[in-house]
Amino acid sequence: MRPDLSRALATAGHLLLLGLLLASVGHAQDAFVPASTNVGGAEYPRVSEDGRVQFRLEAPEATAVRANYWSGPKEDMERDAEGVWTVTAPAVAPGLHYYTFIVDGVEFADPSSRSFYGGSRYVSAVEVPEPGVDYYAVRDVPHGQVREVWYDSDVTGSWRHAFVYVPPGYDADLDTRYPVLYLQHGGGEDETGWVRQGNVNFILDNLIEAGEAEPMLVVMASGYARRADAADEPPPANRWEGLQRMFSVFEDDVTQELIPFVDETFRTIPDREHRAMAGLSMGGMQTFHTTLNHLDLFSYIGGFSGAAIPGGANGLDLATAYGGVFADPDAFADRVNLLWIGIGTDEPEGMYAGVNGVHTALAEAGIDHVYYESPGTDHEWQTWRRSLHDFAPRLFR
Repeated sequence: MRPDLSRALATAGHLLLLGLLLASVGHAQDAFVPASTNVGGAEYPRVSEDGRVQFRLEAPEATAVRANYWSGPKEDMERDAEGVWTVTAPAVAPGLHYYTFIVDGVEFADPSSRSFYGGSRYVSAVEVPEPGVDYYAVRDVPHGQVREVWYDSDVTGSWRHAFVYVPPGYDADLDTRYPVLYLQHGGGEDETGWVRQGNVNFILDNLIEAGEAEPMLVVMASGYARRADAADEPPPANRWEGLQRMFSVFEDDVTQELIPFVDETFRTIPDREHRAMAGLSMGGMQTFHTTLNHLDLFSYIGGFSGAAIPGGANGLDLATAYGGVFADPDAFADRVNLLWIGIGTDEPEGMYAGVNGVHTALAEAGIDHVYYESPGTDHEWQTWRRSLHDFAPRLFR
């Protein structure tokens, strides 16, 4: 082969390789799209299908900026000549992830992100899509509505706030009555969580349209409660005693105030066979406390990353817990249509061990229940979305 022809072919090969590399880089850049959780028109954060997120912040006078996933990596950001800080964070599990920016040691929400109530304050969050999964997305199906209500509680001596999901067609057929799921948020979050972070309305819309779940009402109330005469009580000795007090007040508010209000205001089927309760984390513990003390009111029970059985050396004395409801497995099965417990496989060791321990104790005692593990997720909303997606189709069948 002539030297000039050989050089020409080599040059052409190099140019082709360079073109392929540039195309690959361009495709990788194009793979990042604005997150669905951004405020209107904001280009950042940007997310990729493999779970990476590009963060950006204009802070020309800052000297150090970090992107701070609450339950994930903390990444130092790089500054350009214009004072714009950027970083591409490593891949995280799909779902909604809380984050903030730490600017010169001070934590800030991202002005480009919508705010969500978590950690007892409003913070930023980025939605990382799960490829091929749309059960919690807005789809072309009939949609229910989320309504905001207030009810006057003698238990707390205050007006209380809640959201109520009504299924598609609720206003079209005024003769139809519906079962009710009472669904609770976790500690540090509030009654907005299941709608704004959990997408409960879209999950139910999609399940109902597919015929996989019964049309139902979903009531989401504030899990924080203080008794009307609490000022006369001595302060709790420790955090656990404080939680137990709050759980007791919440139990009374749900059973004495909220349920009667919902049954009077909405077209419910007001009996235990058509009433369920579930919750995540703290809300799961509240669910166990409320339902197992009131099996006259509930027959479906769910704990998402949260379940508590008090007493015994390991906190699992099934013979005496909740008045001995677990002492007779056959009697329990006759009274409870569903006991459901779930946890994420990557949750903190203590949380995973606690929920898994409840499951193990129930199984050894012969208590019929469903145990679910969300693969690859932490103490986070993707665990609880998946939990609801498994739990809701089992109700009222």
